[in-house]
Amino acid sequence: MNSKTWTRIIAMTLLAALAMPVSVAAQDKGKPDHPHQYHHYQLIDAGTFGGPQSYQYVFQFTGGVINNRGTTVGWADTTTQDPYCLDFPDCYAFHAFQWQDGVTTDLGVLPGGLTSEVNWISANGLMAGVADNGQVDPLSGGTLPQFHGVLWDHGVMTDMGTLPEGGYISYPGSVNSRGEVVGNAQNTVPDPYPMFVADGTQTRAFYWKNGVMQDIGTLYGGTDAQAGVINEHGQVTGWSYINSIPSVICAPGSPLTTGSFIWDKQSGMKDLGGLGGTCTLAQDINNRGQVIGGSALTGDSQIHPFVWDASTGITDLLGSSDGNYGYAEGENDRGEVVGGSCGSVICHAVLWRKRGGQWHRTDLSTVTESAFSISINSSEQVIGNFAVTTTQDAFLWEDGGPLVDLNTLVPSGSGLQLYESHQINDRGEITIGALDASGNNRAVLLIPCDENHPGVEGCDYSLVDAAAMAQSATASYHPSGAQRPSHSRRSNRYHMPGLQSPSK
Repeated sequence: MNSKTWTRIIAMTLLAALAMPVSVAAQDKGKPDHPHQYHHYQLIDAGTFGGPQSYQYVFQFTGGVINNRGTTVGWADTTTQDPYCLDFPDCYAFHAFQWQDGVTTDLGVLPGGLTSEVNWISANGLMAGVADNGQVDPLSGGTLPQFHGVLWDHGVMTDMGTLPEGGYISYPGSVNSRGEVVGNAQNTVPDPYPMFVADGTQTRAFYWKNGVMQDIGTLYGGTDAQAGVINEHGQVTGWSYINSIPSVICAPGSPLTTGSFIWDKQSGMKDLGGLGGTCTLAQDINNRGQVIGGSALTGDSQIHPFVWDASTGITDLLGSSDGNYGYAEGENDRGEVVGGSCGSVICHAVLWRKRGGQWHRTDLSTVTESAFSISINSSEQVIGNFAVTTTQDAFLWEDGGPLVDLNTLVPSGSGLQLYESHQINDRGEITIGALDASGNNRAVLLIPCDENHPGVEGCDYSLVDAAAMAQSATASYHPSGAQRPSHSRRSNRYHMPGLQSPSK
């Protein structure tokens, strides 16, 4: 099920004009005597199964498409035509893939099915995703097949089925190393405002383990919910309608008043609260049980980034008096948070750290850069996206240096342009969305040419000087004829006016 079919746009438009091209430099943690020098990266294209495109799951909640073993997952086009044309507009059937140690593996499909995708990989290599079973979904009027959640465990593919109460679709979001899977599924109860648009029926948050799928309920008797992320301790965060009052700031992704929750088997579902408005959207939960996301202020005038933990509740990371918009996108297990804040002119990529019981903000971009942070690892390396003239590229930030355009750190002549940051793991390996010269999307892995990755074929192990890279900041490689997407599927929470529309 391609993300272009299922993307849910959250209506939070941020007024952010384009700025001057970004300067580039960063500092390597292993090179204290060489400030603002950094490594090159080797670019690995995961490839396809004969078709033109490959993708990774990076929308709605945080991404889990690479683990600390360096295994990355996604899905890629085959040469088979899909009669449902889920991969619009090219209509190729796609298969889930795993890339590890230079080998891309086709993870297969369910019996009778044509398509599959893997959305998440756990620390120990369990993978959760979705596949069609070759049967028509009767609630779709014949326009969609039935989709079931799938778990891959050391090469064994398990159909997780759907809710016991009925329904034809289940869609996993994440899996942990204990084999616990969470996501959302459709039941058969008609719903004029389904949270996950598919059958026109209710969306329900599910928890699955050892062959049993259960509906974990909603907040305050709301009609719909979805579970997004589960951590290694079995704590889950997600969204729930909390009443039937329309929410302008959440629509159309969640057209009714929406809250966020934390859930586990022992304590059940708990409301995270909010910042006074009708919309609170959790984005991630780490292994400390800390939840981040965005929440509307009173009057729904704007959304602010938030952090929640059990001891302090919900905290506005901008402060209630700040007139900017913002969102928290990623966090690490140390509790450090990244995201962005946007005013009337520009978006700032931001890192928040808690020191002495207070949250402190560090702007990673300057007043001449429009940028937004997406993912952070345990070494405080941050990736995100920034505006370049009328389009968008991917950046890296580390050790207090200015942002670096990742296109300038990879070998020239790859034929690919990096535009969409996905995730960075604790080894410093980065998953990226790239475009080829024809505008086809490719799932790409960047491996740092550093002391932790010796002997990587094609790696340039020399260091890059900040001053030299600053001179080439505006000359990063853009394939001829490629139309660059304006923003990532995950970054629908913010928008930089003037950026080109996605090519597909």
